[in-house]
Amino acid sequence: MNLANIVRRGLLASALALALTAPTLAQGAAEKPLRLVVSAGLQVLDPITSPSFITRNFGYMVFDTLVAQDSQGEPRPQMLEGWSSSADGLTWRFTLRPGLEWHDGKPVTAEDCVASLKRWGARDSTGRRLLAATASLTADNATQFTLVLSRPFGGVIDALAKPSVHVPFIMPARLAATPPTTPVPEIIGSGPFLFNASEWVPGEKATFRRNPRYVPRAEPADGLAGAKQVHVERAEFINIADAATRAAALQNGEVDYLEYAPVDFLPLLTRDRRLTVASARGVAQLMGGLALNHAQPPFDNIKVRQALQMALDQSEIVAAHGLPDGMSLPLCQSMTLCGTRYASEAGSEALRQPNLERARQMLKESGYNNERVVFLHSATSALINPMAMVVVDRMKRLGLNVDQQLMDWAVVAQRWSSREPVERGGWSAVPVVYTGFDLADPLSNMGIGYNCTGGAPWNYCDEALTPLLQRFEATPGSDLEARRALAAEINRRALANVNFPLTGQFSAPAAWRSELQGVIDVGFPVLWNIRRAR
Repeated sequence: MNLANIVRRGLLASALALALTAPTLAQGAAEKPLRLVVSAGLQVLDPITSPSFITRNFGYMVFDTLVAQDSQGEPRPQMLEGWSSSADGLTWRFTLRPGLEWHDGKPVTAEDCVASLKRWGARDSTGRRLLAATASLTADNATQFTLVLSRPFGGVIDALAKPSVHVPFIMPARLAATPPTTPVPEIIGSGPFLFNASEWVPGEKATFRRNPRYVPRAEPADGLAGAKQVHVERAEFINIADAATRAAALQNGEVDYLEYAPVDFLPLLTRDRRLTVASARGVAQLMGGLALNHAQPPFDNIKVRQALQMALDQSEIVAAHGLPDGMSLPLCQSMTLCGTRYASEAGSEALRQPNLERARQMLKESGYNNERVVFLHSATSALINPMAMVVVDRMKRLGLNVDQQLMDWAVVAQRWSSREPVERGGWSAVPVVYTGFDLADPLSNMGIGYNCTGGAPWNYCDEALTPLLQRFEATPGSDLEARRALAAEINRRALANVNFPLTGQFSAPAAWRSELQGVIDVGFPVLWNIRRAR
């Protein structure tokens, strides 16, 4: 996509924001929709097919999960009434809670759960590992199903409670029969909201209604777990590309909630008593990284990857976000995010002082032959664009032949999955951002968990990492010390192979109108439990 198209999309989004000021005669004050400004336009609806955060957010609106993490990261029953396991940990029996219905009124069954888990397991890194360790996964009756393992797997419940891409959302068996790389033909979930498909404007706006059939859990909402009580009749996802328009819309009450507050406007928004700015910490923080195409030149050459890794100065890259003090780390080389349960910077000793001159010498010694590096730059992303500009500059100063291609994230996501060479529309490097939810566990970590599976777009494969992941997988979750020791060795290998060079850890807080009560700040937006103050 060229710059003219990018500008056009920005103007369209700005016009949409201005249009929000127009009165809606059909809606009374009590029916005012809850309006969330999302970080990117919603283009794909299937959360198993797409790795995008916006599709994950959409998934939480319309689907539900068997298990969910609470605010302390502990797994709790969600669609399940409960579970039990055998003494050897190889047999697990699950029971659905009563009253679960699909949006079309049909009951949720164990067969639906089995089909959904199998589809998720064919797509997700953690799911693949779980299914690879599974001897059988079968429905016993309408409300119970059984998982029998063929070998120890220490994180069965953690896997079912995976909170971010790809989330094991449950859908009807007839839809779960769709191949995992093909979007489902319709959106039927059992979650707290109904999707208004006829009103969807891809990339611009999506609308939802409260699901009158949804039966919340009895316990209070806690993180992603507990009661998903919906107190609004209508909710909307809106894409506003322009940061100033986004901030003004929140201040003026034209929208209610920003998934990410524009960094340049944080001081202004923080001073406004009508607004609340979240304090994102721990797993709610973000980590930037550079997805490199390991399958073709020049990044199929580990020495080229190592030269680039040495050239990346995290402090310089993170500074480009212009964040206030305390909202970023000057350096973090933990693949699982600093400050989390499995954090480790083992193997990062040589990277603690980035050196461009040393990196240039490493590139020279690598045999790099000026191959073109196609860099997919999501110029409309407020999170990605600042760091991408610094990364491109560092790559050029290193001596790489960079072909910087500007486009919006939807186009990047489509191009990113291509296995073609750069001469036929392929790619070499994509700057991306992940939350701690996506990175904090080695098995679900995008730069570790897909090792040698072919499941990640960048096709990294380090044979020495595979047995470490297998040992981590088999270690019981209760043996935290052993798992942390393995996580340190896993980090060492991932850095040595340059699976996914990190560009820095930082916060990108949400902001919402202070009149909203009950907002659950988990690091990404969930719209249940929210009331408007009267």
